[in-house]
Amino acid sequence: MSALAIIAGGGTLPERLAAAHPDALVAELEGFGRGIAGAESFRLERLVPFLDSLCERGVTHVVFAGGLRRPRLDPALFDMRTAAMVPRIVTAMQAGDDATLREVIAIFEDWDLAVVGAADLLPDLVAEPGVLVGTPGPEAEADVTRAAQIVEALGAVDVGQGAVVARGQCLAVETVPGTDAMLAFVAAHRAHLPAGGVLWKAPKPGQELRIDMPAIGPSTVEGAHAAGLSGIAIAAGGVMILDRAATLARAEALGLWLWARA
Repeated sequence: MSALAIIAGGGTLPERLAAAHPDALVAELEGFGRGIAGAESFRLERLVPFLDSLCERGVTHVVFAGGLRRPRLDPALFDMRTAAMVPRIVTAMQAGDDATLREVIAIFEDWDLAVVGAADLLPDLVAEPGVLVGTPGPEAEADVTRAAQIVEALGAVDVGQGAVVARGQCLAVETVPGTDAMLAFVAAHRAHLPAGGVLWKAPKPGQELRIDMPAIGPSTVEGAHAAGLSGIAIAAGGVMILDRAATLARAEALGLWLWARA
């Protein structure tokens, strides 16, 4: 692979990629990065100059890593060429998150920058099918099947990548606030909900995994435990496990099973 740029958001994934690719250029979206040593920052209002700069420095491949939210934009900071892109981006945003991310990829590709997925660069992030910790029982397997049906149905209209199900009942679905917020909701209402339950995480149908592959990590395990769940199931090959050793160790310590379901 030729010169690589890491577009870094929050979380630990950008740092892991930077450690694995020490020659990569690291660029953090202003206000969202963790302050990786040597990283530069950029603003979306100056996207075209930033893209020009990447090409001038010999970058040919780009990987997006870490959590991002839609930033507040300052109209006064737009350059003319970036401002001309706004209608294109707004149209995509009105069609949903996945359409927005596809448009972001298309813009980078307009500059002949190939977008690669974090899991392509660090394939050990993605688990092969199988039970990784513990043993889900028949009731848990039935709840996972039900949760997978819910996520697939909601994903078809570009909503969420996760659901919590207990005894066949849907307790919560993931929306814009994310997985941690969904689990916190279940924890807050635990006394009024069926006992136990499972968390299912999977990509939406047709999701652009190069830029938005779902992920779990130690905080997901903590949240599932606080919510009183019995375990976590993820779509094998479609969900990253961040800090894998710590995630599995925490699940085992808290008595949760973890299953990469084919």
